[in-house]
Order: sequence, then structure tokens, then C-alpha cells
Amino acid sequence: MTAVPVVVLIGPMGVGKSTVGQLLAERLGVGYRDTDADIEAAEDRTIAEIFVDDGEPAFRALEKDAVRTALAGHDGVLALGGGAILDPDTRALLAGHRVVYLSMDVEEAVRRTGLGVARPLLAVNPRKQWRELMEARRHLYEEVATAVVPTDGRTPEEVAQAALDALELKEA
Repeated sequence: MTAVPVVVLIGPMGVGKSTVGQLLAERLGVGYRDTDADIEAAEDRTIAEIFVDDGEPAFRALEKDAVRTALAGHDGVLALGGGAILDPDTRALLAGHRVVYLSMDVEEAVRRTGLGVARPLLAVNPRKQWRELMEARRHLYEEVATAVVPTDGRTPEEVAQAALDALELKEA
């Protein structure tokens, strides 16, 4: 029997997938894994460096492999990079998993990330680029999500609780 994540978190950069994911893992008594961290460890460089050195298509290929590996071998909480859902094969792999889309509006994104720091896709005119990214991605997040949990104005603890409630999961 292969391991299956208890919860998969998706959503835009800066929404809090890592923070909420670690809280959920703690509350559920399971491990936490982040595919971006897996890629950085395997490549021994940051996501931003991969984008600059090799380009987005090379990064997306690494991301697709990392997500496939993690979905097949992790039985805790799994956080995916913001663009992982762009790949149709990845979206197909998410079918049947408990997927929580953590959502936020652009003003919340600005407040949380400062939009641009170490975010290669948001280097120029971050607000406009963030809006365009979300216009391209929102329907894909919603397509694969079991539950949508808005994060605007909520603490990470409140978001984690809302995710547990939405999935009807009990704390360990």
C-alpha cells in the first residue's frame, strides 16, 4: 500500500501554505512536506535561482516530478508550490486527494509578501502580475480543490482550523 497525503495544500505564493501546513501536521500528528523544499534540496539551490539559471519550463519539469513523488510517498500534510496546478498531469494526480485551496485577495498578498521579494514571477509591477497569475490559476485551484479556505484577515491558526473543519478531520 502506498502512502497517501492526509491533506494537500494549494494556493498562490505567500498565502501561507508552509505555515498552515506545519500547523495542520502538528494538529493531525503527521509529518509535513513541501515540494518546493524538496526541489531546493535536490537541486541545492533556491527556486529563484532555478528560474534565473534554467528558466520556468525547466523548473516546472522538476516541480511535476517532485509533486508526483510526494503524492505517492508522503502520508502527512503536503504543500505544493503555487504553480504546480498548471500542469494537467499534476491536476489529474490530485483527483481523489483531500485538496485545500488556500485563497487570498491581492491586498492580502501585498500585505503578506511585499510582492516581489524572491518571487521571480512578480519582479516587475507585482500587483498587476499577481492579479494576472490569479486570473490564469484561480479556476485551476478551484478545479482540483476539495475545499476552499479563505485566508484574508485570519491567523494561521484560524486557517488551519477552518481547513480541518472543511475536511471534517479530527486533531490527533
